[in-house]
Order: sequence, then C-alpha cells, then structure tokens
Amino acid sequence: MNILPFIISGLGIGAVYALSGVGLVVLFRATGVLNFAFGAFGAIGAHCAWQLLEWKMPLGVAILVAVAVSTAISFLYGRVFAPMLSHRDTVVRAVGTLAPALVLIAVMGVTWAELPRRLQFPTDQMFVSLFAVRLTYTRIIALLLAVAMVVAITLLLSRTRLGLDMRALANDRDLSAVLGVRVLHTETAAWIITGIFSGLAGLLLADLVRLQGTFLTLLVIPAIAAAILGQLRSLWETAVAGILIGIAEAALTPIAWISPYRAAAPFIIALAAVTILGGTAKAALKDR
Repeated sequence: MNILPFIISGLGIGAVYALSGVGLVVLFRATGVLNFAFGAFGAIGAHCAWQLLEWKMPLGVAILVAVAVSTAISFLYGRVFAPMLSHRDTVVRAVGTLAPALVLIAVMGVTWAELPRRLQFPTDQMFVSLFAVRLTYTRIIALLLAVAMVVAITLLLSRTRLGLDMRALANDRDLSAVLGVRVLHTETAAWIITGIFSGLAGLLLADLVRLQGTFLTLLVIPAIAAAILGQLRSLWETAVAGILIGIAEAALTPIAWISPYRAAAPFIIALAAVTILGGTAKAALKDR
C-alpha cells in the first residue's frame, strides 16, 4: 500500500491547519481569548468570494473581499464585544466567541444554504511532480503562505512596538496597562491579525476540501489541537503540529476500515493533545 500520495496531499490541508493554529495562538497570546469563531470568520469570507466569482468578478477581487470581510467581522467582535468580557475568566471569554460563530452559521445557512460547494482557483490545474506524485500549485501556495505568515508574525513580535506590546500583554496584562501599554489598541490589532489568518485559511480550505458553513466553522478543532501541541505559545511548534495533523488525516485515507472515519482524526488528535499536554495548556490558561 503506497501512502506517499496521500501524505503529499495532506501537506496542503496541514498548511491550512498550521495557518489557523498560528492565528489562534497570536490572538491567545495577546488577549487570552481562544477564538472558537475562527472558522466561521473564514467561512463567511469564503462564501463572499464564491458569490463574487458567481457574478463573474475577477478572482483577485474575490480574494481581497473575502479576507476583508473576515477581518472586518473579527475586528468588530474584538473592538465592540470582546472588551466586555476582558475581565472575565478564560473559559467565559472563549465561550463568548461561540455567539458570533452561531450567528454566522445561521447567516450562511439562510443566505447560501448548507450545500457543499468548492472554490476553484487556476492553480488547481497546475502542478509539479514530487516522487511521481502531483502536487498542485494551490497546495504549494498554502505551504509557502503558512511559512511566510509565521515568519512575518515572528518578525512583528520581535521587532516592532506592536509586537513588544503584544508580548507584554502575554506576560502580564494588568502590569502592562500600568506601564502604559495601550491594551485596547493592542488587542484590536491582534483581532485584525487573526481575522486575516481566518480569511486566508477559509479560502484555502474551501478550495482544497469544500465550501460549507458548518464544515469550515469546525476548522477550529484541528487548529486548536495544533495550538495546544504548540503549548499555546510557540508559533513554529504550532505550525509544524498543524502540518503533521493534516498529514496524519490524509494518511488514513487508504486504510479501508479507518477511511470512513478519517474526518474524526483532528478531533481525536485534539483530545489526545488535551490529555497529554493538559497540564501545560491548563497552566497557559491560568496565566491569562
């Protein structure tokens, strides 16, 4: 049984999981919020892109609008609603993000219905051969984008004032406020960044798998698993974990008795991650 084609196929999905996990970690480090609405933010943007393409709008415009919509919704929640819960415990802040997720699922259901669709990019038809296996340009772009975004966020955190403020908030929110860190400004920036990540992830997953509101909303599960494996702190560990989760899910495809249940792989990995690294994750949550 040759699983190499499935492993290579899993690189693209893994890159999306990596992108999503890093987006969650950036927000959590700055605000202490584990964003369960991450997938829904990306899903609404991807649906808007699909609609624009149906109206024969240029692909570039559709992509820009998708990311802008996801970012705007993330900004709106982070600026208006998240501050109302900023002094509540971590669990309450995380559960609070379920509200926009449920609202967006309802909006997508009413507007586009729960019909499985797919975005199609020109890069789906272009490929390179890797070990005699076709690797589409879309999957290559997903991998490169994941790496580029992690590098960009790492540089932002280490070399800019905003990054310094984010790292200060991650260490001690109250002390940071006393020292003059603009808490609301910094947290809003983190919500904007995670909105960009969600928009890109939603577009890629809508192309690589399918475009469906509930399905894309559940993207947050493997992303959380990757974030936990990265101990809710390390961007690079989270990115690597996301890619490995994607590969593991794809590698189960040729195993006949497991294949029908392979969609559950991210959930199982998330459960295992919580069980194995529960102490580390709990400590990270308590620090918030």
